[in-house]
Amino acid sequence: MAENLRAELVINKESIELNPFVEEFLARTVVGAVSSLRGTENIRDMELYLEQGDVKLFVNGNELSLTPFPKDIITNTITGLVSSLKGVDKIDSLRINVKPQ
Repeated sequence: MAENLRAELVINKESIELNPFVEEFLARTVVGAVSSLRGTENIRDMELYLEQGDVKLFVNGNELSLTPFPKDIITNTITGLVSSLKGVDKIDSLRINVKPQ
């Protein structure tokens, strides 16, 4: 993936403003969490949806099937990271888009 990344975070259908450090940290964490999965070679863009424990992951426009273990790792990593952000309380749904800058 590109050197500089942009991340957009939406929690419970509300866009969360990210400072540059948090945006880059979130983007790199998401990319790192999924980059070893089959079908994630040459990531150009990525969308991650999390709703009530269900994870949907799209890489380069293609949905990837996830087994329970990567679903749990991704869910726990991402919810742990974003739940510590200012203004984030309960997470019912989450969407993260990662693209090169």
